[in-house]
Amino acid sequence: MTNLANSVFSPRGRSIAYWVTTALLVFELVLGGVWDVLQVPQVRGVIDRLGYPPYFLIILGVWKLLGAIALVVPRFPRLKEWTYAGVVFNFTGAIASHLASRFIDPVALVYLIVMMAVTAASWALRPSGRRLGPS
Repeated sequence: MTNLANSVFSPRGRSIAYWVTTALLVFELVLGGVWDVLQVPQVRGVIDRLGYPPYFLIILGVWKLLGAIALVVPRFPRLKEWTYAGVVFNFTGAIASHLASRFIDPVALVYLIVMMAVTAASWALRPSGRRLGPS
């Protein structure tokens, strides 16, 4: 995917696309993290229907907030790699939980799949200073 991103975007376009996708991802992590920590009724209802204990929201919320911070701070490319992995685990876990519980909300599933694509785009478009290894 990174080769495709290199060939499709000019350096300026690539930078803009990176920051747009990363901003969307960070917004989702911050909003989701705050909602999880505060256990807003809508999120609490979903977590109850999926069969998870309420304290699970606190754990997820704190990790989402820390992940959002990790994505926006400069440097620390290894931490960013782990953050992207954690976000993928979060979204794939949410998809699997919805499917396994038979609580299938098509809108939620489409949203989760779109956010997986946003995560992949942010990862693929990240600048060399935010990557591991040689640029």
